[in-house]
Amino acid sequence: MVFAYLSILGLTVVLAAAAHRDVTIRHRTVMQQAWKQLAPLLMRLPVALIAASFIGELIPQALFGRWLGDASGIVGILIASVLGGILPGGPIVTFPLILVVEKAGVGTPQLIALLTGWSCFALHRVLSYELPTLGWPFVWRRWVVSLILAPLAGLLTLWLH
Repeated sequence: MVFAYLSILGLTVVLAAAAHRDVTIRHRTVMQQAWKQLAPLLMRLPVALIAASFIGELIPQALFGRWLGDASGIVGILIASVLGGILPGGPIVTFPLILVVEKAGVGTPQLIALLTGWSCFALHRVLSYELPTLGWPFVWRRWVVSLILAPLAGLLTLWLH
């Protein structure tokens, strides 16, 4: 976590130094735009973390451990891939849920398949954005070529684990 923070901080310093050389860029405007993006996140993240903690207490941990634990193997990877595709919400909701299911005993290959399924398939995003804007011919082709990605990510992790 510290490495990610320091990487983003370093990138910000480099970009600020580069922007300082351009006289058309106003640092005050940049900071105002950054605050507009950050403010909603600061309000949503604590609520999402608390909600995920409640969900963590409500889910039957033995069930997740059995279906998606390390011992579930390839079947668990396939289940996690499908669950990831139907998991609703953006990263503010999904990542706290991923932390919850990790604490419930879900294996690393299954977690990677779950997160990859959420990234690649995201049924909520397809229904809200892709289908209305790009149409069914595009969506089904994208899904067909993406179908293997989540299980493959889980299997590669199983192999490396």
